[in-house]
Amino acid sequence: MDYPNITISSTPHIRAKDTTQSIMRDVIIALMPATVVGIYHFGIKALLLIIISIAAAVLAEALYQKITKQKITVGDLSAVVTGLLLAMNLPSSAPWWVPIVGSAFAIIFAKQLFGGLGQNFVNPALAGRAFLLGAYPTIMTSWVAPGPDAISVATPLAILKEGTPESLSSLPSLADAVLGNIGGCIGETCAIALIIGGIYLIAKKVISWRIPVVYLATVFVLSALLPRDGSSPLYELMTGGIMLGAFFMATDYATSPITWSGQILMGLGCGVLTVLIRHFGGYPEGVSYSILIMNLCVPLIDRVTKPRVFGALPKEKKEAKKA
Repeated sequence: MDYPNITISSTPHIRAKDTTQSIMRDVIIALMPATVVGIYHFGIKALLLIIISIAAAVLAEALYQKITKQKITVGDLSAVVTGLLLAMNLPSSAPWWVPIVGSAFAIIFAKQLFGGLGQNFVNPALAGRAFLLGAYPTIMTSWVAPGPDAISVATPLAILKEGTPESLSSLPSLADAVLGNIGGCIGETCAIALIIGGIYLIAKKVISWRIPVVYLATVFVLSALLPRDGSSPLYELMTGGIMLGAFFMATDYATSPITWSGQILMGLGCGVLTVLIRHFGGYPEGVSYSILIMNLCVPLIDRVTKPRVFGALPKEKKEAKKA
């Protein structure tokens, strides 16, 4: 008997409508609230840095693939996401050439040299930010207050790190931190915009809730156990790059664990390292380095949390059967 409507094919039989391009498009959409707020607060300079960063990332990927005679894949939008995320991690006072250098490093050295999309072992945008911070520390830590005057200002985390009564008197309010009316990177200052974007990604099932929720919960609990003058657990969550990192960087497919238990470990590790660096390290922020460190641990996490194959014999029984 013929069955004209049935297609016979080999395994696997799982089908999904998601493509790399559609996933990256959702990430771009999720970043739009924070992007718009960043441009609103920091002005045309922020917009130019974002455009330059994206263009540099796309051009670097296309040129590398052209030179190495690979298929050009900029249409999958992954380079756009890398450029946009890198721009979100830049101060609006950065010179125009900084995003070019950072995007080129992120695409070529953190992504393409390891085989391209899906083969990178650290988040490319964070690798680019870490490189820029090491190469140009003064530029990468020069912050300006939101508004047209571009007045130099310390970030809330830098003020908390100093911890003197004089510095704490200038600490921005929680409301300012939530709305983004504070000094900081272009895309990390407005916590509410990043939360909206993160909820969108979870609702669209682009990312799992486990890493960001465990990450944020860990920071909240440890901040309550290790309080700082002038701060609170909620204030620690609403300042710095933790919302941007938790929703948009720690959840990167290629550099985060596959299993649900591994994702919980990833979020837990990121949260612990972030608080330790913030409280006891020499740098006031710990999000970038905590995620990069946990990226390096992902292969081990995947090995430890690998589920048992159904029907597989325990190691002892296998050895006994061979004997």
